Amino acid sequence: MTSTPLYRSRPTGFQIQPASQSEAQKINDFIYLSEGLSNSYLITTPEGRVVINTGMGFEAPIHKRNFDAVDDGPVRYILVTQGHVDHVGGVDVFRGENTQLVAHANNEPHQADDARIAPFRVTRSAFAFADAIARAWTYIQEHVGGGIPAQSNPTPDITFDDRYELELGGVRMELLSTPGGETTDSMVVWLPDHDICFCGNLFSALFGHFPNLVTVRGDRYREAPRFIESLERVLALEPKLLLTGHHGPVVGKETIREELTRLRDAVRYVHDETVRGMNHGKDIHTLMRDIQLPPELEVGEGYGKVSWSVRAIWETYAGWFHHSSTTELYPVPAKSVHGDLVELAGGVDAVAQRAKDKLSVGAPLEAIHLAEVALTAAPTNTAALEAMVAAHERLEAESENFWLTQWLRKQLGDLRSTLEAAKAKESQP
Repeated sequence: MTSTPLYRSRPTGFQIQPASQSEAQKINDFIYLSEGLSNSYLITTPEGRVVINTGMGFEAPIHKRNFDAVDDGPVRYILVTQGHVDHVGGVDVFRGENTQLVAHANNEPHQADDARIAPFRVTRSAFAFADAIARAWTYIQEHVGGGIPAQSNPTPDITFDDRYELELGGVRMELLSTPGGETTDSMVVWLPDHDICFCGNLFSALFGHFPNLVTVRGDRYREAPRFIESLERVLALEPKLLLTGHHGPVVGKETIREELTRLRDAVRYVHDETVRGMNHGKDIHTLMRDIQLPPELEVGEGYGKVSWSVRAIWETYAGWFHHSSTTELYPVPAKSVHGDLVELAGGVDAVAQRAKDKLSVGAPLEAIHLAEVALTAAPTNTAALEAMVAAHERLEAESENFWLTQWLRKQLGDLRSTLEAAKAKESQP
């Protein structure tokens, strides 16, 4: 059994890590970690076991194997810190005859929401997760054996609204609602006798970094004031150890207090500056560009980004109509006139050349705008495709954000394939 490293500062980057470790990592004498798409934790007691989060259905057998090697007693409780599929998916693998699943009262509505648009979310997430999940399936088939379990859609046995207390084998647990997390059924598990908090993904998937108030893959908006309230609920506990949804533990009361205080103040600053700008008539793109965290509130942007949260805050308050164009109110996108613009500009090559000119002066986003105009009129124009590839390469080289990097890499793969095919077609006699 290995002991997990204790993180005394924030991790620098997020990596997709489906369950693949050969054994659980020991946190202390009664808590163990099995890492996966979201961390799964085991609490051992003389009266049975508690599992906190179960991973995806396909990776749950690895978590179970790792935990059974530590203690094969009955699983008395399963606690899920939110209803996302990578928390509830393995419940059926762990659930025994006398196991009770405990979740927040909003857990079932959230699962129903996920199921309602599951094809949409799977498609929107594939660019970031498909390759890693495919590798994980291969690993599981080679190292675990048997069939791959189906994804669970479990019904909780016990639900609560704000607070719920459990005790098992001398371990007291308090379940506290934190609806400002990634889902409205978010909760934390607090061990008051040990000053340990299982916070799941309350603080987003990368601790110490700006949260995603809306995701690139597509989720409901998350409200900044509610996030702050939930953060303060954990801050008031004064935990000595945070067990997060990704990466290793965060240890030390002072370290945790400093990180959470800085994160709270950073989110509050971005919220207040966005609202102030809205009330002063500033447009969304100006605010996305101009609102920057002051040095004393610096937090990472490896998972969420300040500019994206500015837009999320704006649209949480004001909705999708930005009052910038009548066309926002009609189902006719800007690309419907791209062909006209190409014609007026003197042809596709002229627009593609202007895109390359923008690249030469360090304006890759403007280059993409122009190249997209050209490609709407001529989808295989090599000059426009070359401009698109070069612009995305420049943006990818500068990106330190997980979601943005994954998106840019997916776009680059598609663009390079299209460019290669276009050049091959041009070379044919």
